[in-house]
Amino acid sequence: MIYFEFRTLFRWFCHFDDDNYVNVPRLVKLLDEYSPTVDWYLGKPSISSPLEIHLDNKNATTNKKITFWFATGGAGFCLSRALTLKMLPIAGGGKFISIGDKIRFPDDVTMGFIIEHLLKVPLTVVDNFHSHLEPMELIRPDTFQDQVSFSYAHMKNQWNVIKVNGFDLQTDPKRFYSLHCRLFPYFSFCPPL
Repeated sequence: MIYFEFRTLFRWFCHFDDDNYVNVPRLVKLLDEYSPTVDWYLGKPSISSPLEIHLDNKNATTNKKITFWFATGGAGFCLSRALTLKMLPIAGGGKFISIGDKIRFPDDVTMGFIIEHLLKVPLTVVDNFHSHLEPMELIRPDTFQDQVSFSYAHMKNQWNVIKVNGFDLQTDPKRFYSLHCRLFPYFSFCPPL
């Protein structure tokens, strides 16, 4: 049933991790700038150059080296309906997991491999997607409303979070409540400005 509904109703497939805050109105505005009837792979890489991997080639004496970009799942990514339908024969019915097992990389890399390498659809970089692998404190508060996703991390006894006024750090160490109240101050749980 989900497959049927997907094929008939949805224009976009977006993936965000459970440690992301998604600014849904901004996401909708971004997606309105692209046609879901065209192959679109929207996201942001977490590395500065394409990933290089070596595929095992059972019919040759050497491994094949390939390079491709992938959008990090830590920032989120979106695929147009046209692209997801094109992916179904390659990645549907459990094939996605098999491909990931074959290349031995996680789901976001597997997605990039299928889209960029197999389907030859390039990643369109959207700088408004943010992962825990970039310094969150560098996102200026006056641009929060323009961003699609935010993340956080706790590494080496230190939080990688956005700088935003609001709730105290004990109540909101990840700063997502404070961010939400900065973007949508009319919610009843938000402190007065």
